[in-house]
Amino acid sequence: MATPLDDQALDQLFRTARTFNHYRDEPVGEDTLRAIWELMKMGPTSANQLPARLVWCVTDEAKATLAAACSDSNRDKVLKAPVSVILGMDVEFHEHLPELFPHVDAKSWFDGNRELREASAFRNSSLQGGYLILAARALGLDMGPMSGFDAGAVDKAFFADTPAVRTNFIATLGYGDPATLHPRSPRPAFETFNRLA
Repeated sequence: MATPLDDQALDQLFRTARTFNHYRDEPVGEDTLRAIWELMKMGPTSANQLPARLVWCVTDEAKATLAAACSDSNRDKVLKAPVSVILGMDVEFHEHLPELFPHVDAKSWFDGNRELREASAFRNSSLQGGYLILAARALGLDMGPMSGFDAGAVDKAFFADTPAVRTNFIATLGYGDPATLHPRSPRPAFETFNRLA
């Protein structure tokens, strides 16, 4: 049986963790990006679909290309972050299921049904996006997930060679600068958005 995490770990992952738009001038190396992937890929998805496809924008050129597809309020965030990441979703994820979910013919569930694949790719890549954030926080980093971008332009710039992949969301990554934080936004009580049935 697993042991509950201690308060320090829960704080780092949830209670005192924050979304950052500004980061310290401290690089994030490829080894750290690989460590994030090694954690996030272990998070559960339906039938181990793993439809997320990540592009880690680490060069100035890649960040500039991504920033050009962002809203005015997000461009500077992308340009100044140590890393910006695009989380895409592969609607042809089912082609990998014979390897990723070998004990059942799960590929046949999705063959010929693009609508089902798109819904499943969006749902499960979004789950993986949550695991991405938690993995980064677990390794001492901070993230700033965002909307506010032209998904078609991002797809054209970064996924032109893989047309089955479409952008789900983008985020910045680094070591957050706490001096730039505003007060935490409120969170509702259990009773506000929950009910027991």
